[in-house]
Amino acid sequence: MGTTVKVGMADLNLCKSPDMITTIGLGSCIGIALYDPVKKIGGLAHIMLPDSTQMKNNQNIAKFADTGIEELVKRMVAAGASKSRLVAKIAGGAKMFEVSAGSSIGNIGARNAEASKKKLRELGIPLKAEDTGLNYGRTVELYTETGEFRIKSVGKTLKIL
Repeated sequence: MGTTVKVGMADLNLCKSPDMITTIGLGSCIGIALYDPVKKIGGLAHIMLPDSTQMKNNQNIAKFADTGIEELVKRMVAAGASKSRLVAKIAGGAKMFEVSAGSSIGNIGARNAEASKKKLRELGIPLKAEDTGLNYGRTVELYTETGEFRIKSVGKTLKIL
């Protein structure tokens, strides 16, 4: 087992086999794992919001689905991954709070998940698995040796995607 690389909220990073990359506390946020199975390079972004174009102050590209996924792909290719081999797995996007109908904060989790999927489609990266929605937080781990994406939640069975 290699090193564990931690990704914070509104952050992204990558690692190579045998390392593992993780992010904790995904509520309405989305954890997007990208993986090149040949080079065994994995990347993970912790996305908080769906769309950077809706914000005036959007210097943090990792915070948004549109810019964060693009940046993660760019860094992985620079590290030796092939864009044509990348596959994606996502988790998170929970509805953590009940809010009044019609509120724009409404279901930010579902909007994050949809924006992430849309960006992956635009970039031609296949989404191989997802564990999104519902109403609980998740911690995710991407193992670069195998491409295994583990999802841990309090009081829930470990999921392996």
